[in-house]
Amino acid sequence: MRREALREWAGAALWILPLVAGNVALLAGWLIAQVQPSPGTLLYDLQFDGTSADARTLLLTITGTVVTVIALVLGLSVVALQLSSTQFSPRLLRNFLRDRPNQVVLSVFMATFAYSAAGLFTVGVGPHPEDFPRLAVTGAIVLLFASIGAVVFFADHLSHSIQVDSIMRRVEREALEVVAALPHDIEMVPPQPPPWAVPVAAKSSGYVVTAHPEYLLPLATRSGVSIALTKRVGEHVVTGSTVALIWAPGPEEPLPDIHVFEVALDKAVGIVFERTRQQDVAMGIRQLVDVADKALSPAVNDPYTAVQAVDHMAVIFAAMARHPLGPRVGRDGGSVVVVPSRRFGEYLGTMCGLVRRYGSAEPTVSTALIRLLDTCATVARKDWTRLHDIAEQARLIVADAERETRQKADVAQVRFAEEALLRKIEAFRADAEQWSV
Repeated sequence: MRREALREWAGAALWILPLVAGNVALLAGWLIAQVQPSPGTLLYDLQFDGTSADARTLLLTITGTVVTVIALVLGLSVVALQLSSTQFSPRLLRNFLRDRPNQVVLSVFMATFAYSAAGLFTVGVGPHPEDFPRLAVTGAIVLLFASIGAVVFFADHLSHSIQVDSIMRRVEREALEVVAALPHDIEMVPPQPPPWAVPVAAKSSGYVVTAHPEYLLPLATRSGVSIALTKRVGEHVVTGSTVALIWAPGPEEPLPDIHVFEVALDKAVGIVFERTRQQDVAMGIRQLVDVADKALSPAVNDPYTAVQAVDHMAVIFAAMARHPLGPRVGRDGGSVVVVPSRRFGEYLGTMCGLVRRYGSAEPTVSTALIRLLDTCATVARKDWTRLHDIAEQARLIVADAERETRQKADVAQVRFAEEALLRKIEAFRADAEQWSV
C-alpha cells in the first residue's frame, strides 16, 4: 500500500524527476572530470580547446541561459494549467502534472544547470588554472544543445497537449488502463451486514482512492468475522464517520479488539485529499463529463466539444461493458469482505445523466449519447440487465430532448436513433431466445 501510494504521488510530482536528473548530472560531471584522454584518441579531439577563462565564460553563459529558459518553461506550464482548468475542467490539472514529457524537459534543464554550475568549482581555480577537465566542459556544450532541443520539443508538445482532442484522448487512455485492471471477484448481490454489525470509524478525511479486500480477508478469516466497507472508491469520507462494518456469525459471539481492524483498514483502504485514477473508473469519465458540461454552459456554447467528449466516453463505456461491474466480495470459509462498487447501470445513470440534463436542448448531443448507448448495447448484447439499463437511458434522453428542444422537428433525429437502438435490443433478445430454444 505504501509503495502504491508513493508511486502515485511521485508520478504527479513535478520536481522529483528533475531533482534526480540534477544529482545524476553532478555524478556524471565528476566521473567525466576523472577521464584524461590520450593524444590521438577521439575523446582527445572532442575535448574543449580553450583557456580556463573561455571555459568559465562558457559555463557562466550556459548557467544563466538555462535559468532563464527554466523560468520561461514554468511560465508556459502555468498558462497551460490555467487554460485547461478554466476552459475544460479543474480535475485535469493532475493529468498535466503527470505528463512525462514535461518532467523530462525540466529534467534536461536541471541537469544542464547543475552540471554547468558545478563545473565552475573546478575550472580556472587552484594553483594551475589552465589544468582543468576539458572533456567535462565539452559535456556542458553537449547538454546545452540537448537543452535547445528540449525547448523546441517542449514548444511542440505544449501546443499539442492543450488541444481539446489531445486532452480527451489522454483521459480516455488512462481510463482504459484502469478498466483493464478491474477485478473479477464481483457478486451482484453481496452479503448484507446484520443488525449486530459494529461500525469502524475512519481515521482521516478525504477520498477513498484504493480498496484492497485481499489484505483484509486473512485477518477476517483468523478472527472469524466478516467486513463490509461502507464507502466506494471515489467517495468522500470524514474522520469519525463509519468506513466499515464488522460482524460475527451470531449476535452473541464476541468480536476481537476493534483497534486491530482499525489499523488494518487504515492500511488496506487508501484515503487521500484528492481523487486519483488508481482504482477509480469514474475519475476519467468524470473529467470528460466536466469537459462536456462546461462546453454546454451558456458562457461557452460549444456543443461540438461536448459531442467529442461523449464519443471518448463511448470508448470507455464500451470497455466497461465487457467487464463485470459491481460489489467486490472476497470469501474464505465463513468470512467475507465486501467492497461496494457501482454497477454498469449506475455508471450510465450518473455520468450520462449529467450530460443529458445539460445538453437536452441540443439534438446533436442527445444523438451522441444514444450512439454511446448503441455501442454499449452491441458489446453487452447478452447481458439483459445492462440492456435494460441502456434502453431506460435512451428513453430518458428522448424525453428530455422533447421537453427542452424548441423546434420539435429537431427531435426527429434523436427519436429515430432511439427507435433504432430499441429495435437492436429487441433483436438481441429474440436471437438469445431462439438459441435457448
